Amino acid sequence: MAANAKRAEFCLINDVSREVGLSQKRIREYEKEGLIKPDREPKTNNRRYTQTDIDQIRRINDLIHNHGFTVAGLKYILKNASCWTIFDCSEKEACPCYRNTDAPCYEAVPGADGGTRSKACFSCPIYLNRNGKATALLNKP
Repeated sequence: MAANAKRAEFCLINDVSREVGLSQKRIREYEKEGLIKPDREPKTNNRRYTQTDIDQIRRINDLIHNHGFTVAGLKYILKNASCWTIFDCSEKEACPCYRNTDAPCYEAVPGADGGTRSKACFSCPIYLNRNGKATALLNKP
């Protein structure tokens, strides 16, 4: 891609696959495991990846291949940690999740019916893994 070419708002899986150096199958596996959730084209149901999705795929791949995580290990962490702990959030002080540490972020932010949860919440890996049971990371000595 030329340096001055305008990037499309969304990319299809074949473009993402080339850009991140992973197979389309691997990218779909990340989605199936709840680590990413790309938008879908309403008419064709094709996956549409944003730059945030692409960055997330790169980070997942880095954690797995360069830091020794497994997909199961990543999912376990996502079930047990808050989003501001996992992500470098510069706006955490303004987030209702950060102020309400007794509840997971997906419970602290009002749902779509309340109208205040952002679209980013629905594609956040912590939200995507919310149905798993949280457990203590370490036992007391």
